[in-house]
Amino acid sequence: MRDLAGDLGVSRATLHRWVGSRDHLLSEILWAETAAVLDNVSYAGRGGDGIAEAIGAFVRTVNASAPFRAFLRREPERALRLLTTKASLVQSRTIEKVAALLSDEIAAGRLESPLPVTDLAYLLVRVGESFIYTDAITGEEPDAEKALVAAKMLLRGGSAR
Repeated sequence: MRDLAGDLGVSRATLHRWVGSRDHLLSEILWAETAAVLDNVSYAGRGGDGIAEAIGAFVRTVNASAPFRAFLRREPERALRLLTTKASLVQSRTIEKVAALLSDEIAAGRLESPLPVTDLAYLLVRVGESFIYTDAITGEEPDAEKALVAAKMLLRGGSAR
């Protein structure tokens, strides 16, 4: 925050008034990146398969991001707290965005959900997180293809009949 304040030519107090804490600023930056990836994934009109492919593409994009991987390696506890806990604005906004995608497909008759949409969105986001943060959680390599398969399995039961 000190370096950023210096780069902007303001005091640290002013920077904190503008953006709040370092964690809040990081959360907003991470959300902006997340939203940009989700906005650029094609899913519409393809029901559960399209949504599953969007989850897979999202995980693949995040896993390929060198700056994100460096942040996760450098500050794993902070990253997981900012991205995956109930206090995470990134997770809550991602769930809202996935719920909107699901709602669009349900409204168009291309998808049915045996669960409330927000619950299904939560599960899909957690599936994605499971295969993004695998290295920080279990030490295994992150694998977007596993996220795609898992999302398809979750959405298979909710396909339009």
